[in-house]
Amino acid sequence: MRTSELADQAGANAETLRYYERRGLLEGPPRTAGGYRDYPVSAVGLLRFVKRAQELGFTLDEVEELLHLDAGGPDNCDTARALAEHRRDDLAARIADLQRMHDSLSALVDTCELPRADRTCALLEAIR
Repeated sequence: MRTSELADQAGANAETLRYYERRGLLEGPPRTAGGYRDYPVSAVGLLRFVKRAQELGFTLDEVEELLHLDAGGPDNCDTARALAEHRRDDLAARIADLQRMHDSLSALVDTCELPRADRTCALLEAIR
């Protein structure tokens, strides 16, 4: 399958495919007689895996490690679990930060409901 077909099916663009090839995440495909890249159908699943892992917050380095672990045996499950636990813990910390930001903004919005004489806008004061 040609680059544009693979990109369409995997929800990526051609430059992303070339970048993944340079990084070694995607094996460089053979070329047709006309010089076009000829990707195997299995490349679609690989690219979807990479994109899904990125959506879950994994870096490309971590995705690469997950791909290597996927090719290994059951012993690699411990390493994959450790990567997932690290990502989960990082995500929990980010969620806590976002919750604190949400709570601060909610408190700020609530002060806007007070009569003008009784309120001060912490946001405007911070900007001044």
